[in-house]
Amino acid sequence: MSLEWLVAWSWSLDGLRDCIATGIQSVRDCDTTAVVTVACLLVLFVWYCYHVGREQPRPYVSVNSLMQGADANGLQNGYVYCQSPECVRCAHNEGLNQKLYHNLQEYAKRYSWSGMGRIHKGIREQGRYLNSRPSIQKPEVFFLPDLPTTPYFTRDAQKHDVELLERNFQTILCEFETLYKAFSNCSLPQGWKMNSTPSGEWVTFYLVNQGVCVPRNCRKCPRTYRLLGSLRTCIGNNVFGNACISVLSPGTVITEHYGPTNIRIRCHLGLKTPSGCELVVGGEPQCWAEGRCLLFDDSFLHTAFHEGSAEDGPRVVFMVDLWHPNVAAAERQALDFIFAPGR
Repeated sequence: MSLEWLVAWSWSLDGLRDCIATGIQSVRDCDTTAVVTVACLLVLFVWYCYHVGREQPRPYVSVNSLMQGADANGLQNGYVYCQSPECVRCAHNEGLNQKLYHNLQEYAKRYSWSGMGRIHKGIREQGRYLNSRPSIQKPEVFFLPDLPTTPYFTRDAQKHDVELLERNFQTILCEFETLYKAFSNCSLPQGWKMNSTPSGEWVTFYLVNQGVCVPRNCRKCPRTYRLLGSLRTCIGNNVFGNACISVLSPGTVITEHYGPTNIRIRCHLGLKTPSGCELVVGGEPQCWAEGRCLLFDDSFLHTAFHEGSAEDGPRVVFMVDLWHPNVAAAERQALDFIFAPGR
């Protein structure tokens, strides 16, 4: 038995030696120029991936890795306020178009002008677009031309995200109810923002405000926040993106107003929808329904009101901004760059 084992072991060594020798000979026979070329291409590819990865907008991160210190600059009662007078979302001056065009040029230098025709046209003639728009639709900051115009959108406009939100209706509702219990001990708990209305009370709890996460609020709604990262068309990297819980008390009327842009669809997922509540966009009224999404273009003149009684309780929706379905992927990336928070 021992002799047979030694013979088999010797045969295995011979085979291993022959295999190594064959490999060495193959390397010797290989064209040195080809090896160098492949190595250079590999290095260039790795460098390109690193360079592009650094410049892409930062995606959603986990709740546990959100920035520490909820009292950081720009946070007041959990709500993010813009700190820059140069912000393209908040600025209303003659130099805005030049600033937008400069941002577009910077983007094109880093990436490409390909697919930028509509954005270029919009920036070049922004003043004319905003001034000549009919009063029913007047975005306050940026108008992208040649987008289909309608006050309301069907569920199929962003079917995946609508269905995902509706499947998670109970999750979002439970986190809201936990938050809302704090109102029994405080008129305006930490993290909520009181909005101006001619009558009644309208409060909002932002997870994302103008493209910036509100860390303390996100920690209080971890499952809802993680859900945002699963949405395919959520605007999360530019100043037109928001996600919040919106609460109207009975007797509240929101003044008619326009949103900042037509590149987004505002989605309302009904959490609590008593009778007597209505949304009016472009003169067309609609009612919310619990567990269902309502999609509309908030660049149209719009208002909302709650005419129910105190016994009916508040109207509550989870609001999130989604991309307009006719804004192309290349345009979305460019708009994220041009309208990045703080740019």
